[in-house]
Amino acid sequence: MSVFKKVAAWIFALPLMGCTTVPTTVHDIRLKEYQPKITNLDFNYDPYTTPIAQCYADELTAGRRMSGATLIEDGLSAFVIRSAFARMATKTIDLQTYIYSNDFSSKVLIGELKNAADRGVKVRILLDDYGTKSDIVDVMLLNQHPNIEVKVFNTVQNRSKLLYYPQFLTDFNRLNSRMHNKLFIVDNIAYITGGRNVGSNYFYPETASNFSDTDVLFIGDMTRDATKSFNEYWDYHLAIPASVFPKAKSRKALKKLEKSFAEIEKNSAENIKLYNNIIDMAQQEFKNKKMDFSWGRGKFLADPPEKVDMSMEEKEQYRGNIVRALQHLWKRTENSVYMSAAYFVPGQGGLEHILREEDSGVHMTIVTNSLASTNAPTVYAKWEKYRKQLIESGAEVYEFMVSAENLRGKEHDRERKQSSFSVLHSKTMVFDDAISWIGSFNLDPRSAYYNTENVAVFESEDFANKLREMIIRDTKTSWRVTLDENNNPIWTGSRPGDTQPQVHKHAPDTSVFRRIWKSICNLVPEKFV
Repeated sequence: MSVFKKVAAWIFALPLMGCTTVPTTVHDIRLKEYQPKITNLDFNYDPYTTPIAQCYADELTAGRRMSGATLIEDGLSAFVIRSAFARMATKTIDLQTYIYSNDFSSKVLIGELKNAADRGVKVRILLDDYGTKSDIVDVMLLNQHPNIEVKVFNTVQNRSKLLYYPQFLTDFNRLNSRMHNKLFIVDNIAYITGGRNVGSNYFYPETASNFSDTDVLFIGDMTRDATKSFNEYWDYHLAIPASVFPKAKSRKALKKLEKSFAEIEKNSAENIKLYNNIIDMAQQEFKNKKMDFSWGRGKFLADPPEKVDMSMEEKEQYRGNIVRALQHLWKRTENSVYMSAAYFVPGQGGLEHILREEDSGVHMTIVTNSLASTNAPTVYAKWEKYRKQLIESGAEVYEFMVSAENLRGKEHDRERKQSSFSVLHSKTMVFDDAISWIGSFNLDPRSAYYNTENVAVFESEDFANKLREMIIRDTKTSWRVTLDENNNPIWTGSRPGDTQPQVHKHAPDTSVFRRIWKSICNLVPEKFV
């Protein structure tokens, strides 16, 4: 331990005394403090015999390792499909998320999980500690249910709000790495993955700051790999049971939560009736085979949880199966790449690879956040370093418009875009109009080296065409970035009602203060963005 770390540890040791602490590894938990409620025996069933699988039995058994995929483009659909599948579950549900916002949408969703558990479904919930930031969030209280088990991944030891962040100084390497994975698995036969966390700004388009995101619902063989990955995280020593969090054991808080469920049902009878009708319609759409599934073969990939425990040097040299798969897909690509990337920082190596691909005839279309739309100006500052060379190489570069009024054209009526402030959050790619890539993995150093991530790679021309068309529609509501005669960037685009395209010589919809702040953010080392 360096001298700085020793001093920091000593300074923070005194105020930590007497405060509530939790273990950072299961090795520190006494056996009597934790007895698992959900075991391997609860997964001793054939997922292909479940009602969800039986709806598409012919398709799922038509070929070896066959899976189906359907795009979930808007937040409301993402919420409805999760709720519908929770109601169709008969065996197990697994939820893995980075952020749990503890707002109204989150409360309704975990209410669906509780109802499933009341029917006998075994529910496991795995949360990242940094993305939750509270010991008393509603989802933690559900751990008291006999059929629900909750764990928190990569915990901060001291739970005091005052001392929460200072602990990063003494354990930076571990706490800087977060479980960014996103999974919703039902009956070990269907799963949803993509960019969405659990919170209203991921599901409800009228929130003040809505994340414009993309999920995919998969059914079939790929789910086996997703469940295997979930199990690895669930059983890892950094996954701490909620039962050791003192506040999560509060009976009073649980009763208050149950009362809030009852009050919602009582005070919103008409809205609940409408909500139930919508969920029923979604279930019937699935059961009657009306969902727009594409069929093909794919692979679910995830970083191992051990990535969090690696040393800083090991992380910066790390090349896991996700990075290797991405490199392999790039090498196989002959014609085109379409990308919707919320945070895109390719690094020098990635840039050189893209330039070689463009030079060899592979055309690239990139949609990423503008300075106005991004919630991470530090990432945008680093993206700017590479933008000019990408444009010069021939790549088409687009930056996402921020205002809802920009996004309501007749040709683009996707509800996912209708918020007063919309942040692009997708992480999708299409290679040669044949192979799709979607998941939690951002094309930036944090995803590559520090956070744990997951992606799905799916081979289906039908599905790839749908995802490509979605990305192309996003270009219609984005600024096209090109270079003027002096090699400076210019932004061109049209809002509904414009008689001619607007042209901007600096980042549109931004104040001088935001542009100054972006410049200050550029001082942060790229590897930490």
